[in-house]
Amino acid sequence: MALFEPGIGYVDIAAGQLKGATNRYVKTYRDLDGLYEDAEAFAAVLAERGDAVAYEVTDYKPSANAGDIIIGVTRMEPGKVGDEYYMTRGHIHARPNRPEMYYGESGLGVMLLESPAGDIRTVEIGPKTMCYVPPFWIHRSVNVGHEPLVMTFAYPADSGQDYDIIAKAGGMKSRIVDDGKGGWKAIGNKAYTPRPQALVDSIMTKLD
Repeated sequence: MALFEPGIGYVDIAAGQLKGATNRYVKTYRDLDGLYEDAEAFAAVLAERGDAVAYEVTDYKPSANAGDIIIGVTRMEPGKVGDEYYMTRGHIHARPNRPEMYYGESGLGVMLLESPAGDIRTVEIGPKTMCYVPPFWIHRSVNVGHEPLVMTFAYPADSGQDYDIIAKAGGMKSRIVDDGKGGWKAIGNKAYTPRPQALVDSIMTKLD
């Protein structure tokens, strides 16, 4: 069996990028249509910043083989749509029994996690904070600070991403909003629809 060569990348915190990355993925504000509760406030953001980059991911992917890993950096702009903080689309892994790790480089964020059955967890991530996202959890990054949120991440190379699990439920069960005291809080998402038990069971028993 031929061996892969060792690789190296450099985390550029100021740029919010992995130097030496093999891939770059960006989302503009226009791409995030439908994520936020306040449609009028989102329209105002679109008018001002529609085609600007809301967040980007740069990663190093040696292969898609089981047993390999993907490493990278994600960078999110700060801001709010109404009272709701800027967030990523979020996903569960297509192979849901795969975990992920996030490490805070700069800024202040919240990892919003939801089980397929609708249990919610939140983990605040600041510099030098490591967040473990266990298998089978849907997860979304939220920037609750006043500067770009930069995080390093790593996950199994064959994980894949499933974004539809969130969209089909009307979003995640909770939203992360300004608490009016300089912090954040999780509130219920009025548009959320619980997943059918048969779907939950099929996800939780999927091992590959």
